[in-house]
Amino acid sequence: MTVVNEYLKVVQERFRSVKELGDKTIQQLSEDDIHWALNHSSNNIAIIVKHLSGNMISRSTEFLTSDGEKTYRKLDQESANTISYEEDLLKNIYIRGEIHTVIDAIERQMAHYSYHIGQIVYVGKQIKNEELESLSIPKGKSEEYLRHMLKNNRKLT
Repeated sequence: MTVVNEYLKVVQERFRSVKELGDKTIQQLSEDDIHWALNHSSNNIAIIVKHLSGNMISRSTEFLTSDGEKTYRKLDQESANTISYEEDLLKNIYIRGEIHTVIDAIERQMAHYSYHIGQIVYVGKQIKNEELESLSIPKGKSEEYLRHMLKNNRKLT
């Protein structure tokens, strides 16, 4: 396995993990909850998801050949995966006129998605309070969780 293949494998798993966190939060919310906002200047979860979708399409369409900030944001404009060669990870692309390597653009997107998924989880916790099923380590259970992880990881080696 090459470094590039390993990097792409790790990034894909991180993207899946972040998506799962958002999915698990949204699954616990009602339609009204998804449209709740703290105030007029706050985005609700539905708007955050819409923003993420538009951003993903804009950044991934014609990924290696045009600026990632497109003038359109239509779902039917989604393109196929254009990263087909390892050399592509070091190519330069543009986002809002700024030059980025493909690796930098991937990392930028990961940070962007994590930021917004964090907002979704935070809003979900505000709405559901104690009713929201824990998405990570429940409060007061960190030592138990660590013992469980250490026990399971020892079995793998």
